[in-house]
Amino acid sequence: MKNTSHENMAYRRRLLKGLGAVALTPFLPAATMATASRAFIKSNGNHKVLTCNIRVALPEDDAKGLGWNARREVCVRLIKDQQPDIIGFQEVLKEQADYLQQQMPKYSLFGFDGPEMDANPTGYHGIAKNPIMWLKQRYELLAGGTYWLSETPLVAGSMSWNTARARHVNWVRLREIKTGREFRVVNLHLDHKSAEAKVQQAKLMATESSQYQPNFPQILTGDFNSRASSNVFDSVRAAGFIDSYAALHGETDPGVTAHGFEPVDSPKLTDKGKIDFVFCKGNCKPLVAGIIKDKPKGIFPSDHFFVSAEIGLI
Repeated sequence: MKNTSHENMAYRRRLLKGLGAVALTPFLPAATMATASRAFIKSNGNHKVLTCNIRVALPEDDAKGLGWNARREVCVRLIKDQQPDIIGFQEVLKEQADYLQQQMPKYSLFGFDGPEMDANPTGYHGIAKNPIMWLKQRYELLAGGTYWLSETPLVAGSMSWNTARARHVNWVRLREIKTGREFRVVNLHLDHKSAEAKVQQAKLMATESSQYQPNFPQILTGDFNSRASSNVFDSVRAAGFIDSYAALHGETDPGVTAHGFEPVDSPKLTDKGKIDFVFCKGNCKPLVAGIIKDKPKGIFPSDHFFVSAEIGLI
């Protein structure tokens, strides 16, 4: 009984302290308010998730002044400013994975190392992968894996359904250290050319994710190379995944996320829409969702806008 009493007193002190901090936020500077808000969100078990297609490091982009070396500083700065807990990346080459780990030491990275999918050492046909990062102090890695979006998912670099490139999924199962809550993060990048491949690749991911109990929380991030109205998402929704952005802002397409370094009002982007998504399923729900259009120092961090969501476990 003595220990229970002490625990109750400690809980009340933490609760009063948290309420006091929230009560003070209207009188704090904007930056301090933002920090206090994030602390309050974390204390309530919500998880800030980003999906970030950072574009592979290409020599032809360097020639245009849009290469990774010109973008990498603002890319990392933008991500850090968002204070994410979890990040799903797409189009990451080894030099980019190394840079992300160097510049973001508070995060663990999973899903880069492994069988190399192609004999070509550089460029789009090299070894671009979809790693996942998460805060070391908040989460413990329980399990993780990779499978390939093909008819032979255990064969690295395998391709089916006329896909232009080998595509894969990385996933991790995390435990929140403070609460013991477990959930899964799934990260993918679907093919960019074959309509059949996109449908079949999404279906394979949906089938694999459905092995888990329906109430087990799963977060899905990725570049689907498809708009929300596409039949690519039929299997995703049938598997129970909810689009965080649409759930909060409605089904109307908010506009382009793959801008190709073009200004948002460029005629080249007419009729293009959102192709980057954060979904969730099971005992979780979207609380906040947005598209990050910041351009630090006037430099696009990628040829995609990054997409964010706050996911609450319930």
